[in-house]
Amino acid sequence: MAVFDHPEFDEHESLHYVQDPDTGLRTIIAIHSTVLGPAAGGCRRWQYTNDENALTDALRLSRGMTYKNAVAGLPFGGGKAVILANDLAPKSARMFRAFGREVESLNGRYITAEDVGVSVEDMREVQRETQFVSGLPQSGDNAGGDPSPWTALGVFLGIEAAVKAKLGADSVRDLSVAVQGVGHVGIHLCRLLHEAGAKLFVADVNSDNLRQVKDEMPVSEISPTDVLYADVDVLAPCALGNILTSVTIPKLRASVIAGAANNQLATTEDGTRLAERSILYAPDYVVNAGGIISVAREYLGQSCENEVRAEVSRIPERMRAIFNEAQESGQPTNVVADELARRIVTESKSAATGAGPKKTRQIA
Repeated sequence: MAVFDHPEFDEHESLHYVQDPDTGLRTIIAIHSTVLGPAAGGCRRWQYTNDENALTDALRLSRGMTYKNAVAGLPFGGGKAVILANDLAPKSARMFRAFGREVESLNGRYITAEDVGVSVEDMREVQRETQFVSGLPQSGDNAGGDPSPWTALGVFLGIEAAVKAKLGADSVRDLSVAVQGVGHVGIHLCRLLHEAGAKLFVADVNSDNLRQVKDEMPVSEISPTDVLYADVDVLAPCALGNILTSVTIPKLRASVIAGAANNQLATTEDGTRLAERSILYAPDYVVNAGGIISVAREYLGQSCENEVRAEVSRIPERMRAIFNEAQESGQPTNVVADELARRIVTESKSAATGAGPKKTRQIA
């Protein structure tokens, strides 16, 4: 299939296929849009079934970053990198330095950070080769570092807004929440939910992740195959996407879906399927924007932690606006969010006719 005919190709500005035989690096860097600013989005390392799936992921994730940054009010466009993992090329410092050189070669059109399968330490290696990187440890009260806690905070606040809208509940106390995936973001979310009095049900394919969360707080374990269909108030997907489909949606029992995973809907039509079942869906790129807010403010050098916290705390306000418009218009929440994001990009493009992408300060 030609890239331009790919169903997930959405006027992407550029795609970069990179192979470095010395380190085993194979990566796709997708730049969806630089209308609002340089394309910002993390680097994911994952073992894909085939190259086609890796391309699909890169295309969907990069477009999602455009929408996420737009709705969050950040001066960045959308991009994403996926590193194709395989057993013959284990993760190494040399591999991430090679990746950093590729990021540097794009001259600031793409700004990277950590995502699934990539750590802060990996980004330190990337930083050795490029200035166009964020999600790095900071000193004092400067914003930055691992964005996972900020993503979790935004999701937690979004869950509170969603249960208020759907269930009339002022908090998550005594509500049941199933968290799918208790890795970097999921365990932080569990901590916040536990502190707020929620009853937790957790699932993960990684036994170490499960052991850690079970050692820290009272949770009930559910198998990864059953967690989507748990009889709970809230389902919080915090693993990989493409889980809400024409097959899974009819079997869901939760009233609210709000989680950190990107691209939870397999297709746009799946948002309609959720709405038809009266399941309130919190659009993923709106509710999980806490991490990119932290990454963006670190890169811009404009904020301290308290300011990032205040900005992440605006996520419920955006969620309420989307929920209200969806109710008034009869449109699914994902459609409302997509239209909002596209409108922001279009208006910015029209206002800047004849001008290039907005520029942000580059780290020296």
